[in-house]
Amino acid sequence: MNSDDFDLIQTDQWIPPKPQAIKGRGAVSNITGRFETQETDWVDDGWHREDEADSRIQTQIHIETAKSILSHNQSPDLPFSTSLNPYRGCEHGCIYCFARPTHAYLGLSPGLDFETQLFAKTNAADLLRRELAQANHQVSPIALGVNTDAYQPCERQLGITRQVLQVLQECRHPVGLITKSSLIERDIDIISDMARDNLAIVAITITTLDHQVSRQLEPRAASPTRRLQIIERFAKAGIPVSVSVAPIIPFVTEQELEKVFTAAVNAGAKAAGYTILRLPHEVNPLFQEWLATHFPERAERVMNRVRDMRGGKDYKAEFGSRMRGEGVWADLIRQRFLKTLKRLGIIHHGRFNQLDCNLFRKPQFIPAKKDEEQLDLFG
Repeated sequence: MNSDDFDLIQTDQWIPPKPQAIKGRGAVSNITGRFETQETDWVDDGWHREDEADSRIQTQIHIETAKSILSHNQSPDLPFSTSLNPYRGCEHGCIYCFARPTHAYLGLSPGLDFETQLFAKTNAADLLRRELAQANHQVSPIALGVNTDAYQPCERQLGITRQVLQVLQECRHPVGLITKSSLIERDIDIISDMARDNLAIVAITITTLDHQVSRQLEPRAASPTRRLQIIERFAKAGIPVSVSVAPIIPFVTEQELEKVFTAAVNAGAKAAGYTILRLPHEVNPLFQEWLATHFPERAERVMNRVRDMRGGKDYKAEFGSRMRGEGVWADLIRQRFLKTLKRLGIIHHGRFNQLDCNLFRKPQFIPAKKDEEQLDLFG
C-alpha cells in the first residue's frame, strides 16, 4: 500500500448525512431516551433511497387503560393545581414541547416516537366520574390538555376529550382548556353552556403569525390564521378566551410578540400570557437539531440568547424563573409584554382562580371498575 492509497482511504470514508426535515413532523430524528442503556446510530447499508426516506412514518394509536386520570401539582409557576391529559404523546409535533421527555418513561424516543406513537386513555371519562365521586375530592379548576393537546387529530375519531367535558358539564365542575387545534370548536356547545355559569375558560396558543415558521415549529397544528378564527368564534359565543404566546423563541418568534397579541385582541381575546422557551432533558438536543436543520444561519445566535436568559446554561428548572427566564433579555421581554397589555387594555390571563367552584355536584352514575387491561394497538 503506497501513500496515495492511504490518502484515498482517509478522504473517501462515508460520512453520515445530516438530519433532514420530515414533512408533517417536527422532530428530525428519534433521539435515544435518557433511560436507555443502548444507543443506535444510523448507518448506510447501500439500500437507502432518497425517494423512500421518511415517507413510511405513520402515526400509531395505543389504547391505554389508565389507573388514575387527575394529576396534582404544587408548582408556584402554574395557575392550576389539578390537570387532566387524555393522551400521551402528541401528533401536532411541536419541536419545543416540554412534554417530549415523558416518552422516555415508556421506553420510547422523545423525538419522532413522541409524535407518532400515541397513547389514548379511553377510560378517562369513567375514571373522572369515579374520582369526582370520592368523598375527599377538593373542587378546583381542572386544566384540560396541559402536557399534550387534548384536541390533537386522533381526538376527532376517539372523542375522549368530549366525553370528559360531558362529565364536567354534568357535575358543574370548573375547567380551563388550552389548545392550538380548531377541533375545539366541535365542543363549543358544552363549553358555552359551562361558561354561562363561569365554569369554563379557553386559552389558544399562538407562537407566530408566520405560516411557514408555524409549519416548521408545529407541523400538524392549526395555522395561525385559523387559531385567530377560533378566538373570534369563542369570543362571539361569550366564552372567556385568552391568547398564550408559548414559547417565545429568540430570533425565531420573539420579534412577533406585539403583533401576535394585537392580532389576538382584535379577534376577541381579553387576556394574554407567555412563556420563554424551555429545553428540559431531550428537548434540548432535539431543538438544537431542529435549529441546525431549519435555521442554520442563526442557530448559534439563538442558543446564545437562550443561555443569556438561563444563567449561562441551556436550561434551568428552578421555580420562579423556568417559565420567564432571568437576566437582561428576559426582563426586556417581560417589559414588552406588560407594555403591550397596557396598550391593548387587556389583563394577564390567570382566571383559573375566578372560576366558580361552588356549583359542583357529585356524579349520579358511577361506572363499575373493570379489570385492568394491557396496552393494545390499532391502526
